[in-house]
Amino acid sequence: MTTNELAFQKIKERCCIIFKIPPDEITEATQFEADLNAKSVNITMMLNYLEDEFGVEIPFMTFRRYKTLGEAAEYISTLLND
Repeated sequence: MTTNELAFQKIKERCCIIFKIPPDEITEATQFEADLNAKSVNITMMLNYLEDEFGVEIPFMTFRRYKTLGEAAEYISTLLND
């Protein structure tokens, strides 16, 4: 499993918990705001989980720029590979 795939898997798992939706409804094209109706508190919960999971600091405002879960996973992957 690549770093990008791992990051997406973790984001997907947490989205199921935060937004109470089944995993089969979540894809890399799923959008935080348009599809999940994510608010700042949801993003903060996601970031706290990802920071603990991967041991990296993820700037909120930078993460917030990514519209889809796939884009967010790519960003996390770049943080891990640097």
